[in-house]
Amino acid sequence: MTVKAYLGQAYRLDQRINSKLEQIASLNELATKCTYTLTGMPRNPNRSTSTMADAVAKIIDLQAEINRDINRLVDLKREMVRLIKTVDNTEHQTLLELRYLCFKTWEQIAVDMGYNVRHVYRLHDEAIENITVPQTQQ
Repeated sequence: MTVKAYLGQAYRLDQRINSKLEQIASLNELATKCTYTLTGMPRNPNRSTSTMADAVAKIIDLQAEINRDINRLVDLKREMVRLIKTVDNTEHQTLLELRYLCFKTWEQIAVDMGYNVRHVYRLHDEAIENITVPQTQQ
């Protein structure tokens, strides 16, 4: 695994977590719209009896997935902090933290650090060259 791919894992995991949170919001909205209609007609015994219960079960499952993903993200970020701290240059460390832990754009990083974007790219390339991904992560 390349250094960029390794460091980019946190961003992708964060995106998946946000996607699942949006799914939960959608399911919660759906669950509040669920209504039960009483009729005198017989029902199919094999059919699910409650749309609300199904929605709640899906929400609970999705929340458990999100909790697992959040735990993975926290562990991954902890590993990434350790890796970034191995870089000797504090300016490089700051750039890597802003990009891979705070998920800032190149433009935001340039403004925060007081550089133009091209210089930020050069610093990033220098920083990446000074990192070696641990063998267990490759």
